[in-house]
Amino acid sequence: LVEGIAATLSGGPGAADFFVSPQGKDTWSGKLADPGENDGPFATVARAREAVRGLLKTQKEPRCIRVILRGGTYYLDSPLELGPEDSGAEQAPVIYSAAMGEKVVLSGGRRLENGRWGKVNGRRAWVVNIAEVKAGTWRFRQLFVNGERRPRTRLPKKGEYRIESLPGYTGDFLRSPTKQFVYAPGDIVPTWRNLRDVEIVGITRWLDNRLPIESINARTRTVTFDRPSLFALVSGSKPGPYWVENVFEALDTPGQWYLDRPSGVLYYLVRPGEEMPSAEIVAPRLTQVVRAVGRAGVPVHGIRFEGLVFAHTEWQPPADYASSLQAGIEVPGALLFDYAERCAVIGCVIEHIGNYGVEVNVGCADIEISRNRITDVGAGGIRIGHFFSWETDGSGRMTERGIQRKAAMPQGPHSRRITVADNVIAHCGRFTPEAVGVFVGDNAENTIVHNHIYDLFYSGISVGSVQDFGPAEAKGNTVEYNHVHDIGQGVLSDLAGIYTCSTPDSRIAYNVVHDVARRDYGGWGIYTDQGSHDMLIEKNLVYRCQDGALFVHHSRTITAENNIFALNRIAQVDRGGKGGFELTSRRNLVYYLEGKAVGNYGIRRCGRDVCAFDRNLYWNAIG
Repeated sequence: LVEGIAATLSGGPGAADFFVSPQGKDTWSGKLADPGENDGPFATVARAREAVRGLLKTQKEPRCIRVILRGGTYYLDSPLELGPEDSGAEQAPVIYSAAMGEKVVLSGGRRLENGRWGKVNGRRAWVVNIAEVKAGTWRFRQLFVNGERRPRTRLPKKGEYRIESLPGYTGDFLRSPTKQFVYAPGDIVPTWRNLRDVEIVGITRWLDNRLPIESINARTRTVTFDRPSLFALVSGSKPGPYWVENVFEALDTPGQWYLDRPSGVLYYLVRPGEEMPSAEIVAPRLTQVVRAVGRAGVPVHGIRFEGLVFAHTEWQPPADYASSLQAGIEVPGALLFDYAERCAVIGCVIEHIGNYGVEVNVGCADIEISRNRITDVGAGGIRIGHFFSWETDGSGRMTERGIQRKAAMPQGPHSRRITVADNVIAHCGRFTPEAVGVFVGDNAENTIVHNHIYDLFYSGISVGSVQDFGPAEAKGNTVEYNHVHDIGQGVLSDLAGIYTCSTPDSRIAYNVVHDVARRDYGGWGIYTDQGSHDMLIEKNLVYRCQDGALFVHHSRTITAENNIFALNRIAQVDRGGKGGFELTSRRNLVYYLEGKAVGNYGIRRCGRDVCAFDRNLYWNAIG
């Protein structure tokens, strides 16, 4: 950020080809930083993009083109669309940056104004009529007041409910999705207002399923949903936990809100200290604020974003969507790169959103995402590339649902050489708990380094997606010098600070991972899952993880050396898997107060199980 801006500074907001300001006009030249009587900055970044296109067409020699945005919030009517015609040259990028010392917010939301005081459930509330909501053209599930997320109503207020029984459940977790269940007396009320807007959030292993209610049979206490869950809503072999969101009758706590869609009315219970109507109430309208999209053979390239704030986006899932197969991989990002090369997001803030922060889709190469702060997000921080793990039947053939899910995913060349460095990624999974801090799919030569990732409910970093040693492109990935902690937090299962599938010829080194907690099972520091092979895990510090520092599951040729594994509860090193495993563990320091030094998690003697332990130091401090 400093390098990109300081070279062009000449006092004030900096030197630029074009300026944008909330006080500007799109009929002006955009050449002046401040409004004058007859000329000044543009009013919108879209107008600046058009001016850049014109300049790119007329310049004789490639040079850096800079657009500086003056301080303020820009509420976008549509995403900033950037295509090949907006591209910079290899050494002369097009840069969109904030004026030095000024906060610039590109918002995908809309400020809700013209409210009034009213009553709801006997309590004083701020009430806003929204015509687009009543007309059915706008729906939102997130709300932000004075720069902070506000919760929808939730039952129970603390803890969770437990499903009483699952009619028709066959015991096959993967192939018995839940379309209805029997609830305990009093947990669900058939007379709730706008019943079809009430959502059940069911937790099963590594997934959260969001299920709108279709109907309730009060006599049998059976609730039926308008779509099935992805997998059965079970916790181990028992019916699983759930909670209920968006219940009008539960609106009773300051800071909560409810959107009455049929009437188009937002009810908000004001917190102490909030002044109405001056408080800033923002609801998201757009899924993305930036779309840098090229096409096969003609990528968008040479575009940089520096020092900007991106906020207030949300994804509306399709009618049949309850959950992704893993990591919220179907949830898009607020910033999208598709068929993009040599683009960068540097020194920016992505906050107060309902989806992923940055999505690097297909056909991308040499993208840099560095020195950003991604925080208060509904899903995860950064999502890169392909995901191949489709539902199959017992013979390995893809099910109809697996085929549909695969068809819904983007097709194209696998992105590669993406750098994710020096970012803070925190407070994730606020709407989609299954999302990951940094997700890399079936993609090669990516570098995930020097990131601080914390406070989320599933894995911190996830690399690779092809299981069972199938053909994979995820090779040569590097995960180094990251600090990952306080993840899982007892919400989901089968997770880790750093998680892998396939991704051979990759290295996990110099990371610090600690305080990993799960719900039913599987809270590890580093976890090589099915199909991981030919990996080096070295010089990591892993401690205070619920199940263990390292779990090698159905993986081959895994070498763990010169690590420190300490104070993990069940075991320090775990191995297992139905298809066998191969682990070499040497020169590691292992310190523990409980559990085992080496565990046998779920071992089934039906594969090649080879472990070599050599020159490790074990310190059992139990006494």
